[in-house]
Amino acid sequence: MVSVKIDKVTVNIGVGESGEPLEKAEKLLLKLTGQKPVRTRSKKRIPTWGIRRKQQIGVKVTLRGKKATDFLKMALEAKENKLNPGNFDDNGNFAFGVSEYIDLPGIKYDPDIGIFGFDVCVTLIKDGYRVKRRKRAKAKIPARHKLSKEEAIEWVKSNLGVKVEAD
Repeated sequence: MVSVKIDKVTVNIGVGESGEPLEKAEKLLLKLTGQKPVRTRSKKRIPTWGIRRKQQIGVKVTLRGKKATDFLKMALEAKENKLNPGNFDDNGNFAFGVSEYIDLPGIKYDPDIGIFGFDVCVTLIKDGYRVKRRKRAKAKIPARHKLSKEEAIEWVKSNLGVKVEAD
């Protein structure tokens, strides 16, 4: 029950407007992950940026299992296998951004898509977290079983070969 594993990897591109850029971002995520992306909507109205409430302004894909691990390793190579301790939250999750998709190994520039960056959010869990989300007999996870920031950093260093150091 103390082994740490990847629950999911979420890849997000925030475009800020609907239309052609959103469709290009959708094509890019489909090309990178092999899964159909879901469009995300704005939560509030920001008139200075021309954003209306519930307007489609981004796309995201959630990866699980082997696809998640493979994509995460590829995305970390784009970051030269280095992360900052500030990338980790108190619950053991971490996130980082890739400024241009052409930084990924093996991906070439596509003139039809243009240049986009994306965010990668990784959710780590310990075995037994299903107790919190199951339909029957839900229960709380005790504090001693929750994943800490330090445990997540150690797991990332040992399993993914990533250097975690402050800049």
